[in-house]
Amino acid sequence: MKKIATWTTLALAATLAGCTGSANSNTSLESVHQPIVRNSIYQFDVATSGGELPPSEQGRLQGWLDAMGVRYGDRISIEDPSPYGAAQARASVRAIVERRGLLLSDAAPVTTGSVAPGSLRVVVTRASASVPGCPDWSSKSAINFNNATSSNYGCATNSNLAAMVADPNDLIKGASDERHDPSSATRAIKTYREKPQTGAGELNKTATSQGGNQ
Repeated sequence: MKKIATWTTLALAATLAGCTGSANSNTSLESVHQPIVRNSIYQFDVATSGGELPPSEQGRLQGWLDAMGVRYGDRISIEDPSPYGAAQARASVRAIVERRGLLLSDAAPVTTGSVAPGSLRVVVTRASASVPGCPDWSSKSAINFNNATSSNYGCATNSNLAAMVADPNDLIKGASDERHDPSSATRAIKTYREKPQTGAGELNKTATSQGGNQ
């Protein structure tokens, strides 16, 4: 995964460099300022005991995930060097991750160093997106003989998109159809249609008391 992410970043950077020319060379409506996605890899080793993850190690892992501020868009995976696999320890890590509303990724990226025997490595891959070179006012005072778009064209839209996207990797390849559940997608519409209207029932009668003259 690490090699793929690096290759993707270089490909996008090369595309950006190829589109960048003089201030007034872009005669299309495609902005030369495109988001660049970079992936950072963080790793944390926990020690197992008898194939399980002790409570002390679970606490360490939870503290690390809190410090990392894991969120949607982060990819969390496990690197298990044991020949038979520490199923119980992996299940404990999975439970900790799922309690945060996240899922474990099946593929683990390439990390630095080897995992000590009797340990698991939890890997967090975090993507970030930015649009380098923005804002770009290099053609602000240039004479536009080619009827080209402004050098700053696309900076606002693409910078906002890069800042707001929940999973920057979706800018490289859109979200998979596997994430789309038709039942979940239509649940809000079904609830809206089946819920009784607020004015369908009778008005509530509330007893009032009249105060006497003093």
